[in-house]
Amino acid sequence: MPALNVKDAEGRQLNLGALQGEPVLLNLWATWCAPCVKEMPLLDELAGDYEGRLRVVTVSQDMGDPAKVTAFFEQGGFAHLEPWLDPQAELGFALGDTLLPTTVLYDASGQEVWRVRGDFDWAGEEARSAIDAGLTD
Repeated sequence: MPALNVKDAEGRQLNLGALQGEPVLLNLWATWCAPCVKEMPLLDELAGDYEGRLRVVTVSQDMGDPAKVTAFFEQGGFAHLEPWLDPQAELGFALGDTLLPTTVLYDASGQEVWRVRGDFDWAGEEARSAIDAGLTD
């Protein structure tokens, strides 16, 4: 997992590299990306279902005013996701993947297990089976 810092609208930072020790599902998205917007409630539900076993981190690739991301989260009422920002899109370049949405599962040692490019049904059996398999590897 790239050891990059993302931040929230208040300036609080999260170093992604410091998340080693727990599996992470990292999702790159943007408010202007329709498939991304469609996935967010599913990712929030997934984060709740896997709480304590998997950390779901969503990182907005929106440039400009972070208030639009904050407003999106407030409107969505997400209970398990935090509005992390990457306004320079450094994370997409570090992953070598700028298609949105892009979601990567990392194991507890920070190694990529698999990657999904484009929207995905995170509530479906295929997603849950792939995550469960990735958590046991």
